[in-house]
Amino acid sequence: MVHHTATDDHESGKLFTLALNGYGRTPFRYVAWVLTFGKTVHDKVFIKHMITWLMHKVSDMFTDTTIISKIRNKMPYLFRIAEIEASRGGRVGMEIGSVRERIIIALLRYYFGKDNVSDDLPITEAETDVVLFGNPISIKTKTGVSFAGIKSVWTVDWDKIDKFVKSYTPKADMILARIVWDAEDGGFYHIPVAVQDRIFNRLGSGGYLKVPPRGTNPRGVEYSPEAIRGMIADSGTRRIKINWQRRTDEKIDVYEKWERYWSED
Repeated sequence: MVHHTATDDHESGKLFTLALNGYGRTPFRYVAWVLTFGKTVHDKVFIKHMITWLMHKVSDMFTDTTIISKIRNKMPYLFRIAEIEASRGGRVGMEIGSVRERIIIALLRYYFGKDNVSDDLPITEAETDVVLFGNPISIKTKTGVSFAGIKSVWTVDWDKIDKFVKSYTPKADMILARIVWDAEDGGFYHIPVAVQDRIFNRLGSGGYLKVPPRGTNPRGVEYSPEAIRGMIADSGTRRIKINWQRRTDEKIDVYEKWERYWSED
């Protein structure tokens, strides 16, 4: 077992500050090196400082009154556009999740700067939708008051499901949007890994994850309603309350932007 002292914390804290200053407050290269080769106490304490710093950065968005106001005003309208774009014959298609995800990633790029946000990820990164300041973020969206139906991973392969469940531990901060139309319910949440760990340890894998029954056509593994309810109620979770009112004062034409591009020389 490797032990570290307050001196180690102090020295690693200084190293962390130097890395931030040296890389414009985005020490990706040093973090990548530590994650790949780091074995010393200083390396591991550096990561502790990095995670603490990142959580404060993400939390900034949930305490900044200006961006909170913008999220409350714009997110219902943008998600409504997403629903219309993803609808056919009055039914919302499965692509709605991807469209909403892009809206949230655009929010992160706007607030934190696009150079600090990356969604250029390999398809094998099952739980990560975007990387913010070098840290993986999972983005989830759900419509309705129910806590059920939020996927932890999408796959139709039973072997991959078994492997995922057996090796699962929370690995990424979660950003969750719960949309309850025509009500001030649900909201926009930041759920840190530490919160997920607490709920996972309390419920165990069987209580935290909901695996589809054998013999059915799987569509992935869900978080259990108890897990989502527990994460949302945890004191470490940040929430922005949103009144999910549909705007009825203007008609949304989802083809207009494409027509505009076609009309340009």
